[in-house]
Amino acid sequence: MNQKFIDFMRNFYGKKLAVAVSGGVDSIALLYWMVEIGADIVCLHVNHGLRDAATIEENYVLETCKKLSVPCQVFHWDAEKPTTGIEAAARSARYKMMTDFCHQNGIEYLVTAHQSDDQIETFLMNLGRGSGVFGLSAMQNISERDGIKILRPLLNVSREELKNYCDTKKIKYFTDEMNNDARYTRVRIRQNRHLLHDALGISDERILLAIENLNRARKSIESDVDKLVADVMGNDFAMFRDSFLFDLSGGTVINRV
Repeated sequence: MNQKFIDFMRNFYGKKLAVAVSGGVDSIALLYWMVEIGADIVCLHVNHGLRDAATIEENYVLETCKKLSVPCQVFHWDAEKPTTGIEAAARSARYKMMTDFCHQNGIEYLVTAHQSDDQIETFLMNLGRGSGVFGLSAMQNISERDGIKILRPLLNVSREELKNYCDTKKIKYFTDEMNNDARYTRVRIRQNRHLLHDALGISDERILLAIENLNRARKSIESDVDKLVADVMGNDFAMFRDSFLFDLSGGTVINRV
């Protein structure tokens, strides 16, 4: 198990945590690691009904949770599916169902399995869109959505490490065929990211270091803005702050959340 994961999760020992589990290698490894550290968790799985294997994956997650003695709540996205922007719509629906569950059950934290490869891909996507500091700082270890804290304890853990863990332990997981569909920008970045290292000598470690440095800059800006706006705006602080920081970011920011 990764030590950085353990160190991060120490801050949340004794807390009730919801864990988003799709059935893919990242979230299955996360589920097992959460059980290994003795976390108080409930598994949340969303069946979007978009792929033939969705029901098989749902049943596997239920079986795995039963084996691990982890309670599991399954949601079904039964709403009419849009003809465009299906990935974004599915993500929004997924988070809405999970955060609603957290509110209804008094759970403050939702844990997701975004890892370091996701982080690098998000950075490169935002770089391609010309984002500023806030976009290039990519995903945060702790953020908030719909009033629920989103925890990402794997942002310093590689996809390869998670896969090796599952393979070594002979733990089954599923692969989403959309992960190989080059129509998606993220997939094209994933398939060609090796060129940064092979052709230019830019390693994943250096990109993650750049993201870490940008995060320090982001937090410094946020802190300064919070103090300034709180002094000036009083009760109107939150709305003005969010608007100001969005403008400061350079506009569009992609977060894989």
